[in-house]
Amino acid sequence: MIIRKKTKEIKIGNIKIGNGNSIAIQSMCNTKTSDVVNTVKQIKELQDAGCNIIRVAVPDMQVVKALYEIKKEIKIPLVADIHFDYKLAIEACNAGADKIRINPGNIGEQSKIKEVVNACKLKNIPIRIGVNSGSLEKHILKKYFHPTPQAMVESAKYHISLLEKFDFNNIVVSIKSSNVVDMINAYTLLSEQSEYPLHLGVTEAGTQRSGLIKSAIGIGTLLQKGIGDTIRVSLTAQPINEIFAGYDILRAVGLYNGGVEIISCPTCGRTEIDLISLANKVEALLQKSNKNIKVAIMGCVVNGPGEAKEADIGIAGGKGEGLIFKKGEIIKKVKEDKLLEELLKEIEKL
Repeated sequence: MIIRKKTKEIKIGNIKIGNGNSIAIQSMCNTKTSDVVNTVKQIKELQDAGCNIIRVAVPDMQVVKALYEIKKEIKIPLVADIHFDYKLAIEACNAGADKIRINPGNIGEQSKIKEVVNACKLKNIPIRIGVNSGSLEKHILKKYFHPTPQAMVESAKYHISLLEKFDFNNIVVSIKSSNVVDMINAYTLLSEQSEYPLHLGVTEAGTQRSGLIKSAIGIGTLLQKGIGDTIRVSLTAQPINEIFAGYDILRAVGLYNGGVEIISCPTCGRTEIDLISLANKVEALLQKSNKNIKVAIMGCVVNGPGEAKEADIGIAGGKGEGLIFKKGEIIKKVKEDKLLEELLKEIEKL
């Protein structure tokens, strides 16, 4: 059983993170934020897939105007991602953003940081400090020579101190690296030194294949340690895939029990049906299902009702046919071309 570290509770719109609350899954739109129609469309698709918090890029004041319209159309909390221009952060607060993502150190002089803090205080909006190994402060890099975990932690604590100086502690922190080992060590160190909730992620993780592997190792390792209050699986892919991956990681470490879990064998010389195609079709069709069940797609009777007897329902392949079973008990034999149809019918009954 995972014992999660107790952190400060932070409210982001209608979502609470930290202090033992459920781990929130986030993503970021890849549409132009100024394109309100397509941005809202993407956010609604992400909502339906289970996204808890969504972030959008806010590069200029024209985009801030779009936030007003976007906010009216969506149900999940909206995070404004801002770099350098403190005025954008202030106006994003006025436009209805539920959280501001900045690095206080790149906002500029402290009077500007104070103005951002005051705007967030007025609306009770948290700030996420986003530390990235690729953009550490010059004075910290001079000390450590390269972005070590210790350097990233020092940067995070520096940014935290800039906000705490103005009596602001409505803070979430991320401390991302594209190096998985550095990312794990940095978050572990920061968790030992801070009570603020942590947003986990491997930055610039890569494509859906390589990025998912890096994220699963990095995020999964930290979650197993009880570290982490919200996650984003950063992929060079459509954002909806980040949501599915997030749930898969949470499910794999035992921190999420909802939705359909697919178990399937890797196939071997005993397999007589097109199991790979069948497993992929089942996974795709059940991706958004909210049934809390385990579905087994097995290649033969050796790996069928026996090894997968704990599955709620499944199939075991034969020569041009398959057995459908529930909790290890065979309920029917079906020809291969009807397996998917019959399996979905039985799942619908559950």
